[in-house]
Amino acid sequence: MESILIIEDHEDVNLMLAEALIDAGYKVKSSYTGVDGIKEIKNKSYDLILLDIMLPYKSGDEILKETREFSETPVIVISAKDMVGTKIDLLKLGADDYITKPFDLGEVVARVESNLRRAHKQLQESKVFRYKDLALDDNTKRVTVGETEMELTAKEYMILELLLKHSGKVFTKSNLYESVWKDEYLGDDNAVKTHISNLRNKLKKVNPNKEYIETVWGLGYRLYKE
Repeated sequence: MESILIIEDHEDVNLMLAEALIDAGYKVKSSYTGVDGIKEIKNKSYDLILLDIMLPYKSGDEILKETREFSETPVIVISAKDMVGTKIDLLKLGADDYITKPFDLGEVVARVESNLRRAHKQLQESKVFRYKDLALDDNTKRVTVGETEMELTAKEYMILELLLKHSGKVFTKSNLYESVWKDEYLGDDNAVKTHISNLRNKLKKVNPNKEYIETVWGLGYRLYKE
């Protein structure tokens, strides 16, 4: 089931959108402030984001700009601002679509479906994820560093795949455990730490001159930022 994050401070509008999307078969999470919204985006993976612009504590355009630093998740802006210049600015910032309030719920659901189809098509067309001299081919499940093919366990592959698909995003140990092991994280981080360590050692063995996975102390792991 595809998951959608709604960031909208008006509770009645947020609820109305959530109910329409749940009825359409989506899993929905609601945030009501900009601060909570960007925290959700950083801590969890969503298939699409519905984003209001006028939000308390952190504006929608700030969230959009920050999100595009580490994620290509489709973002549909929903705003009462109907000026052409505003729409152009937000599309340039990285918005995938723009819906003006007041809106028709049927149109919102249709736009969500359209943007998800487009995102899935782009993902299918580009199945090779690259970082430095590292390449992961999602079709053949092959991972290479330069010309050398790596031998990874299934979970090592899944961890690396998450990091590559969401370049720049920090994954907590809880994020990784629940995404890879498909189980509830109960605080025992040995499994994640062991697999990250093994993955680093394998990468270092092939290319000792480059760093690939960075520990963000107190938060988690991401691809190494130069």
